[in-house]
Amino acid sequence: MEERRRLYLKVGDKVFHSLYPQWGIGEVVEEMNSLVPGGISMVKIRFADGSKRIFNNDIDSEYCCYYAGIRRF
Repeated sequence: MEERRRLYLKVGDKVFHSLYPQWGIGEVVEEMNSLVPGGISMVKIRFADGSKRIFNNDIDSEYCCYYAGIRRF
């Protein structure tokens, strides 16, 4: 049986972090999706402050970046 992940963000999406507005607007620059059943999905986001940060991207996971405060801009 094939497992389907529900992903929140995709490359090119513009985002902001509701808890850290000082980071500025970010852009998703990379997606990393495990091929292993039960594996994780991650996104790398480059923020205006110059930092790249990595977040969980599986909306069905309690650790998804959405629940941590990442919102589409």
